Amino acid sequence: MTPSRTSYWLIQHVWVFYLLACLAAGIFLFGVVIHVSVWIKGIKRQKIPFSWRGISNLFLDGAFGRRIFKGDIAAGTMHILIMWGFFILFVGTVVISVDYWLFHFLSGSVYLWYSTSLEFAGLMLIIGLVWSLIRRYLQRVPRLERRVEDLTLVIWLFVVTLSGFVVEGVRLAGQRPEWGTWSFAGHWMSILFTQPQSAQAIYPYLWWVHALLSLGFISYIPFCKLFHILAAPASIYLENQPLQAIPVEMRSPDDEVFSYRDMISFGACSRCGRCVEVCPSTGAGEPFSPRDFIIAWARNNLLMKYHPLNYFNWFKGWISHRDTKEQLFVPQKIWHCTSCRACLDVCPIYVDIPGIIRQARSKLVEEGTQVSPLLTQTLKNLYKYNNPWEATKKKRAQWSGDLEIPDISQNEGIEGLCYFVGCTTSMDIRAQELARSFARILMYARVPFGTLGKKEPCCGDIARRAGEDGLFEKQMEDCVELFQRYKIHDIVVSSPHCFHTFRNEYPAFLALKPPDEQVEFRVRHYTQLLRDLIASGSLKFEKPLNVKVTYHDPCYLGRHNQVYDAPREVITSIPGVQMVEMAHNRANSLCCGGGGDRMWQEDLDADVKMSEIRIREAEATGAEILITACPLCLIMLEDARKTTGLEHSLQVMDLNELVAMALGLKSDK
Repeated sequence: MTPSRTSYWLIQHVWVFYLLACLAAGIFLFGVVIHVSVWIKGIKRQKIPFSWRGISNLFLDGAFGRRIFKGDIAAGTMHILIMWGFFILFVGTVVISVDYWLFHFLSGSVYLWYSTSLEFAGLMLIIGLVWSLIRRYLQRVPRLERRVEDLTLVIWLFVVTLSGFVVEGVRLAGQRPEWGTWSFAGHWMSILFTQPQSAQAIYPYLWWVHALLSLGFISYIPFCKLFHILAAPASIYLENQPLQAIPVEMRSPDDEVFSYRDMISFGACSRCGRCVEVCPSTGAGEPFSPRDFIIAWARNNLLMKYHPLNYFNWFKGWISHRDTKEQLFVPQKIWHCTSCRACLDVCPIYVDIPGIIRQARSKLVEEGTQVSPLLTQTLKNLYKYNNPWEATKKKRAQWSGDLEIPDISQNEGIEGLCYFVGCTTSMDIRAQELARSFARILMYARVPFGTLGKKEPCCGDIARRAGEDGLFEKQMEDCVELFQRYKIHDIVVSSPHCFHTFRNEYPAFLALKPPDEQVEFRVRHYTQLLRDLIASGSLKFEKPLNVKVTYHDPCYLGRHNQVYDAPREVITSIPGVQMVEMAHNRANSLCCGGGGDRMWQEDLDADVKMSEIRIREAEATGAEILITACPLCLIMLEDARKTTGLEHSLQVMDLNELVAMALGLKSDK
């Protein structure tokens, strides 16, 4: 007898099953419509072209969980078992429907391998589900939540899968086919039933229980966190596609602040907690969690705002009643974010939380509510005086002291580099030594350069991080106008924030300008220039320093722009310097707490300051000097050195200061 399978064996009133299947499909589709109704309200800032990188990401990150395995092999293995087990069983269900309705092909060896494949898939799924319960409830992995939904979904899917094995076992016990061992798990179940008659008697009841559980689970997918199985592939594919900038004057007050890509990523979030695990704000005990922001404030608010049933008053009333009973995410908490990008680096489906938070901040700034008074005053200073620090424009060039530095704005014939000093480096007393050291190094290397003196504007980073897009665009226009006027095409900066803004924020807006207003310029961070000068022989170190140092990666230089090697190559090129790494370094570096405009806010509630956590980690290396390459990091870590009582055991220096010291150049300190 040819191996095959009789569909709906002993099942009566099959039409009832199809009626329920249509109902489940309708509920499923309605749930999908709810999410899509949110997606289409997002700002449409681009077409979606075909992308080989997107396909590659889908293959590596979606199908094989590359980013899930990163840093957590156990989680990656568990997820692969569940994902592929579920997917193969789903495909198997579709295949058997095709076999029943369209053309019969599940017979002979094809059917045998089909049966065995589904058995393996079911076991994969069960092992993955049990493993997930162990991780969440026995190992109690800290980043994982333990909500009712988390347990319900796993148990529900476990029962669905197990009941499938039971149904298969009872069917085999009732039919006793010669090829029953190919369905090996079902065969093991069939051993429990010695009488075919009893198996045949209970089979229809078990089949209906399994069918109802399966249909109910499918209909529930769009209404729970499992919807990420549909949204995550879209989020992964769209990761590398840039969004077109929309100038403030082209926006409507009623426009949604989030792009459609942001909207999709909200639905893709599976609450895995990796962002919480690496968030420096959460780690410092501050009342902020990236996951809570995405779920409780962004996704849920927007889901209810654009819900298809929101046209009915009874639905609005129910939502209002529900919201009063639930603890909602307080909008002020988004100012805790340092925009360090650690969350995005570990997110398996590329949810750009820093970018989304910046968009959310723009709404608060536009409304003029829930913004720190100090930050509000800082933005006013920026608008009036072109810097966030002081109510004056006159001090912009005073950092140079007695150094004779050419002023490009006073002499248009100057050729060479434009050193864009930056607001913090120009104004803050501690950071000014960074600029003086760099200027001395350039003079020592005989590199022609100049600055914009008092005319140097702010690059706009502060306004951009705060979501004050109108002010950012004004600052950008000021910078670009000066670059055009003085024919500046080669720029070196002190601040990674200026570096990031020039390199990654400006191009999207400049691309909208007509050809005659376009301006092209190269921007480098000073660490890159120092490396090049050393490589070319322009900088030579004669005497060894004989010191032990460690290096702190600034977030906007490292994670945001992948500049990790240049500063380390500069440090290790100095004779006698012993370089040791902190426990967290490179892409895994810890934020100092100065990014995301936190420098210009009142003290935020925290168990311990981020900068103090970082300075303690530097102390643990046994280094004598902590090196950084960012004026904000320099200020934050210098303050932490004092508050932790490490003034006499650890020194904080900018990389320029270390290089200047190695070259024997005069310092003001």
